[in-house]
Amino acid sequence: MNFYLTAFAKFFKIGLFTIGGGYAMLPLIQAEVVEKQKWIEKEEFLDLVAIAQAAPGVFAVNISIFVGYKLKGVRGSLVTTFGAVLPSFLIILAIAIFFHTFRDNVYVERAFKGIRPAVVALIAAPTFTLAKSARINRYTIWIPIVSALLIWLIGVSPILIILIAGIAGFIYGRIQRRKKA
Repeated sequence: MNFYLTAFAKFFKIGLFTIGGGYAMLPLIQAEVVEKQKWIEKEEFLDLVAIAQAAPGVFAVNISIFVGYKLKGVRGSLVTTFGAVLPSFLIILAIAIFFHTFRDNVYVERAFKGIRPAVVALIAAPTFTLAKSARINRYTIWIPIVSALLIWLIGVSPILIILIAGIAGFIYGRIQRRKKA
């Protein structure tokens, strides 16, 4: 089958069945791209996730762009991004058209209350997978915990955390290189 058609179909399916945004998409994208299709190695995927998180914009769009670009350049990024975004666009369009009809429906309200905890689980699951892939251990676990606490409790900008982490990683790498030399 044509790669572009396959990639579009895979990302369309991911976009269609993902509730909760880009982070909820992560395990589905990883399952398709890394495990089933074997288009990208797990380590490469982790790197793409890190870049997508650091880049400005919507995470779901960023990861789609980066995966598509890694696979087939600009055309690949257009196909995967369009596939991931089109379902949300169509669903939001349908909701906008029919919102007034079911806005006060008690069953719709209850369904959304039931979906919320599932979305939390969908976001939490890839966090643990990424932690394992990033080789977080008992010596480094403090970094994500402190970062999360700074963002949540004090309101430190995630951008500042990313910048500090990048600078600290660069300095640490330089120190390690000097020790080996």
